[in-house]
Amino acid sequence: MEINADFDRRVAMHADEIAWVESPTAGVARRMLDRIGDEVARATSIVRYAPDSRFPAHVHGGGEEFVVLDGVFQDEHGDFPAGTYVRNPPTSRHSPASAQGCTIMVKLWQFDPDDRTHVVIDTGKIGAVADPARAGVTVTPLFRDAREDVRLERWAAGAAVDLAWDGGAELFVLEGGFTQQGERFRRHSWLRLPGDGKTVADAGPDGAVVWIKTGHLRFVSAPGR
Repeated sequence: MEINADFDRRVAMHADEIAWVESPTAGVARRMLDRIGDEVARATSIVRYAPDSRFPAHVHGGGEEFVVLDGVFQDEHGDFPAGTYVRNPPTSRHSPASAQGCTIMVKLWQFDPDDRTHVVIDTGKIGAVADPARAGVTVTPLFRDAREDVRLERWAAGAAVDLAWDGGAELFVLEGGFTQQGERFRRHSWLRLPGDGKTVADAGPDGAVVWIKTGHLRFVSAPGR
């Protein structure tokens, strides 16, 4: 299966325009944003767990990264409420579940194979730092290494936000919205930008909270490739 598999093209997807697709596990459905592969895949998805659903125990051969969008995600390591950012590196193992139900944005098989860094951050409990170069922008760092930079940015209402990146960028709207190249992005919209570039995003009247990853599209691979 290939979905938005040309990483040299700008791609925009809006969750409220994407149908839910049931996974092989009862109670777990997906909105697919990009994908190379079948059930073992390099993938970016929005995944919904129905109440009392459980996914079989599995090992992350290529790593897993996710943000909890609503509800409470659970596994044998703990409970992760909305706003939690998690990185489960290659070779990690868990049994995902949700007693009350939850939705996550998840990226699979996109780590350095040698990465063993485990990260859990409740973004509701850490602060943000004002960006002195961009008025109306505060930044919460989530993860950074030689391959990528991951962060939350909060944009004030009406702010014109300069964005620059090397090695590709992805933006996922957690709250509020913005406009880029005349296209309106709202809650749970996703934007992928290739190569190296610059753009301006105009925050909406409610501002925006945006999950951003940059640099990583220099290292696109997939299971078995």
